[in-house]
Amino acid sequence: MDTPSILSHVSLGTNQFEQAVAFYDQVLPTLGCRKIEEFPGAAAYGKLFPEFWIQTPFNEQPASTGNGVHVAFIAASKEAVHAFYEAAIAAGGTSDGEPGPRPHYSPAYYGCFVRDLDGHKVAL
Repeated sequence: MDTPSILSHVSLGTNQFEQAVAFYDQVLPTLGCRKIEEFPGAAAYGKLFPEFWIQTPFNEQPASTGNGVHVAFIAASKEAVHAFYEAAIAAGGTSDGEPGPRPHYSPAYYGCFVRDLDGHKVAL
């Protein structure tokens, strides 16, 4: 199967599974994503297949954020960037960069940065 992506999926650990699922249930539909699978301690989101997972760590140790690590989703429009940002803040996330142009990345880049409930950096 040929796919435009080089990644199969991305997983982030959480120490507050139910709250993290509620956060992503509210935020990811702004990008046309939905929850595709859910297991005890794990939920997967995507458009057609599970690309983004939020889960309790498999080794049962506390989840932690990685310095320099972030997950970036694709938004189809500036309006989607704003909707994602607003949904993330309303769901308890914190701002790490309001929606706007980022010409230092590319002339067409328009995005935002938020931190989810566990402190993971999530971008568009």
